[in-house]
Amino acid sequence: MAEAFRDILEVFDNSYPGRDYTIEIICPEFTSVCPKTGQPDYGTITIRYIPSEKCVELKSLKFYMQRFRNEGIFYENVTNRILDDLVAVLDPKWMQLTAEFTPRGGISTNVVVEHFAQTDELK
Repeated sequence: MAEAFRDILEVFDNSYPGRDYTIEIICPEFTSVCPKTGQPDYGTITIRYIPSEKCVELKSLKFYMQRFRNEGIFYENVTNRILDDLVAVLDPKWMQLTAEFTPRGGISTNVVVEHFAQTDELK
């Protein structure tokens, strides 16, 4: 099922691959489902990345995010899964994904994950 989600993502060529710049995308209406209770989870997903050769097309990202609306998945898992999917299609120089979920039962949770491209020095 994870690959079916990933297949929704479309990319386009970065016109400035030699220049490091940061793209920030904020998705303030993210929704998934708690796998334990079946209750909806709401949050804001913020994606920051330095593109390499590709950039994500925003309409496809919107449709991708909407696929989680009925997906029973823990906060930590959905955050890492979105990062893995975006890294797989974009191969960015750097990416950070922050998931800020609204409080439930007096507890709020934020999950932050990062990806760093492997450089020739690290290979």
